[in-house]
Amino acid sequence: MPRWTMVFCLCAASGAGGAPADELKPATPGAKILYAEDFERVSPGDPPEAFMVLNGKFVVKQEEKNRVLELPGGPLDSMGLLFGAAAKEGICVSARIRGEAKGKLMPAFGVGLNGAGGWRLQAAPMRKALELVKADAVKASVPWAWVPDAWIRFRLQSRRTGEKAWTIEGKAWAEGSAEPAEWPIVLAWSEEPSSGRPSVWGMPFSDLPIQFDDLQVTAVAGE
Repeated sequence: MPRWTMVFCLCAASGAGGAPADELKPATPGAKILYAEDFERVSPGDPPEAFMVLNGKFVVKQEEKNRVLELPGGPLDSMGLLFGAAAKEGICVSARIRGEAKGKLMPAFGVGLNGAGGWRLQAAPMRKALELVKADAVKASVPWAWVPDAWIRFRLQSRRTGEKAWTIEGKAWAEGSAEPAEWPIVLAWSEEPSSGRPSVWGMPFSDLPIQFDDLQVTAVAGE
């Protein structure tokens, strides 16, 4: 039976496509960039061919002076896509994600590792929580206050910490505020992770679009 304790983060692996890594700054200072996509070189319309859309009609959209990946406000389902290269451990995935509320309805969104059924760091504003999810089951949760219509920065990483031990860590914070010094969620896990690609996810429960930008995968320090 897997045992777990709390602390937060989320990370991923290298992959094909994306912006030239040597032209970008790593989300984690000093980390090696394995994959990056800011959509500035992608024409508006369909997502990059290297992406694997699992569900949802994602499109690249010009938003003022910035290009973003957008998920429309329907249907009300869990929608995501995979990017980068497959990996099991030793990586960190990061992204900026923005959603809006409509009345009391709020979206849910986040980033993931290890493929479609792997780890997911998910903002759940309706529950006022930041959650660590695996195969659609919440494995850990901490209180978290969402700032509507603000860009939220996510980081999720997975690293081996023993012969049969892994630590999953995640954090999320509103752009413009200070990055948390500690990981809000940290989970000790004893089951070997599957090899899979990083991901982003959105559930537009507010019936409004969700936007994604600055997808990045870096190597975890010391791995």
